Amino acid sequence: MIAYRAGAPIRAAQFFADVDRVAHALGGARHVLNTCVDRYHFAVGFAATLCRGKVNLLPPAQTPEAVRQIVSLAPDVVCLTDEPEQELPLPRVLYPPDEAPGETAAATVPEIDAARHAADVFTSGSTGTPLAHRKSWGGLTGGVREMARQLGLSAQTPCVIVATVPPQHMFGLESSVLLALCNGHALCAERPFFPADIAAVLGSVPRPRLLITTPVHLRALLAAEVALPPIDLIVSSTAPLAPQLALEAEQRFDTRVLEIYGSTETGAIACRRPTHTLEWRSWPGIALSQQGEATSVQGGHIEQPTRLPDLLEITASGRFLLHGRLTDLVNIAGKRSSLAYLNHQLNSIPGVEDGAFFQVDESRLAHTGVARLAACVVAPQLDAPRLLEALRRRIDAVFLPRPLLFVAQLPRNATGKLPAEALRALATARG
Repeated sequence: MIAYRAGAPIRAAQFFADVDRVAHALGGARHVLNTCVDRYHFAVGFAATLCRGKVNLLPPAQTPEAVRQIVSLAPDVVCLTDEPEQELPLPRVLYPPDEAPGETAAATVPEIDAARHAADVFTSGSTGTPLAHRKSWGGLTGGVREMARQLGLSAQTPCVIVATVPPQHMFGLESSVLLALCNGHALCAERPFFPADIAAVLGSVPRPRLLITTPVHLRALLAAEVALPPIDLIVSSTAPLAPQLALEAEQRFDTRVLEIYGSTETGAIACRRPTHTLEWRSWPGIALSQQGEATSVQGGHIEQPTRLPDLLEITASGRFLLHGRLTDLVNIAGKRSSLAYLNHQLNSIPGVEDGAFFQVDESRLAHTGVARLAACVVAPQLDAPRLLEALRRRIDAVFLPRPLLFVAQLPRNATGKLPAEALRALATARG
């Protein structure tokens, strides 16, 4: 069993037949932007691109500007999609209609050279120009095989992976697609978002079940108080997971919660159980080195020394604490903090459903020369005086947000992240 859709199993032979169909539909272009929403369709498209010797492109977003920038780097790119209404300005290959399941001849598993250029994963640089990070097939498979070992998964006891994250994101690609394909497990075609949908998909597949998610989705799942079928393991990433949130999830769902640390540049490289320790344990073969506040990583599945975007404190060999992104460090009136720490304090206040600090647009500070922080918060039962007073008891007064904006919801993307530009735009719209 390689996948499930609506609870119905899809066997490996069917998968390889579908890979062959899609591979023939891709045409002659060397680069493929795979926007398939159905996770099984995405997996088929990813494999078909590999089998045809093409390169998968995984941009940070599918906005017109992001696509324009990708086209400037790969002019021959075609878009593989399973949405007929999609309107991206690219040559389009529509995912071939599914053939009715039936008896499919046994397929030979394709042999992919470990050195094959499998994908380019993009992050946005400080200038906003996408930066491509080349991923070889061997690097990707080495990373997800180590992930399986660190999560305690065994091919002798295949599990079914349900995920709330999109497969186009690096964490989603590794944990919800390749973790299954390279380790003998099964993925779910659905990408449930609402708590009731998550419960329904989990209930439609056999145990053991693994839920791949984010802190934002996990918090929503707990707030909804939806009854879930047994979950054998929850794995979170893309943002720091508060220990108290992990503890509530473990107690409510009678399971373990593990957290993955990684980056687009490196893939997953460390894990921890937040209810047991604040320290991260890097994976075997991964070596960390520091120069000033910068940390570089190499070894294991990482093919060349790579600088991490985060501020790490190495506590022992192979162990470290995470203090947030280097770009999130703030210095106001000589006092330092990080947006991650401030967000943690804000979201720990009773009555706060969601919230985030951000730095005010520098152009608006030119006349004062003094840095300021703002915050957006979802807290329908609180008002500004009470929330600010609660913050004063938790953080230094110089970091209090000015302005403090109450909103109905935050502009989070598909992985729960909050682009700074979206927060600033929200603040500008509110005046």
